[in-house]
Amino acid sequence: MKHRNQVFDNVLDLVGNTPLVKLNKIASKFKGNFFAKVESFNPGHSSKDRIALYIIEQAEKKGILSPGDTIIETTSGNTGFSIAMVSIIKGYDCVLAVSSKSSADKIDMLKTMGAKVYVCPAHVSADDPRSYYQVAKRLHEEIKGSVYINQYFNELNIDAHYKSTGPEIWNQTEGKITHLVACSGTGGTISGTAKYLKEQNPDIKVIGVDAFGSVIKKYHETREFDEKEIYPYRIEGLGKNLIPTATDFDMIDEFVKVTDEESAHMARAVAKSEGLFVGYTSGAAMQAIKQLGEEGRFKKDDNVVVIFPDHGSRYMSKVYSDKWMNDQGFFDSINEAAAQNIQYIK
Repeated sequence: MKHRNQVFDNVLDLVGNTPLVKLNKIASKFKGNFFAKVESFNPGHSSKDRIALYIIEQAEKKGILSPGDTIIETTSGNTGFSIAMVSIIKGYDCVLAVSSKSSADKIDMLKTMGAKVYVCPAHVSADDPRSYYQVAKRLHEEIKGSVYINQYFNELNIDAHYKSTGPEIWNQTEGKITHLVACSGTGGTISGTAKYLKEQNPDIKVIGVDAFGSVIKKYHETREFDEKEIYPYRIEGLGKNLIPTATDFDMIDEFVKVTDEESAHMARAVAKSEGLFVGYTSGAAMQAIKQLGEEGRFKKDDNVVVIFPDHGSRYMSKVYSDKWMNDQGFFDSINEAAAQNIQYIK
């Protein structure tokens, strides 16, 4: 266990060992005890630090990566930031194919961290040459000495969380966790964490969070890829229009779908009630807990751990922007603009 009063060799030594924080207000009307695994305490402010560091170090051990090489990846923003951070410390060039759905804040952060960024249209099929999957593949072919991380189909994505996130949660709850709630994009976080936890106690319920407009929930239930499920949605880093092999569907007991609008308001609600400034997908994960709680799915002695993947600062131009929320039609009589809390002194 790392102690925060130590002096560290570099920023990468701070990856992992994120805190588990009790949620005291936002879930108070539901039965059970609720805890957030706050991944924004990683140095790159997201859970993706874990996979970036682990995958790159495994590639180094296998001789796939050498100093001066180029690392290529597809990302909705957080993985890219983590890879760029690791690349700076380890001496690699970083090239990222990013979905246009990513917030302007995320794209600016990637450029600030020295990455070369290609912004690709979000609402095209995975096999479209303009999709960020295909652009990354093309760049990998064109750039000599490059390595394509390919988090969506990389089993190391699962291993990273199996070796870190799972054991941390088990130890922090002293083995008393009953439910894990986590968003599923690449599926690495939920799959790796669930694999470790279910090895300790197979009765732990693992609940994945999916977005409306994504194929993952239906695929989990039917093992059929249904294109009719696909339509544009706003949440970044959650859901998919393809089936990532980095998702171990056998480790997940069920999926809950959440809407863009409710997830956005829930992210704001977490900030206002718990003082945790969380990202859009954290709002989605908390929204899933709300839906399950309202269905009476939790018991008094349950210990529910929800993974909050990243920090709210990545979404200042989206869910924390009153203008963006209003433009999406997300403000109504129930959810009024936060701007009403601001008074301008003239």
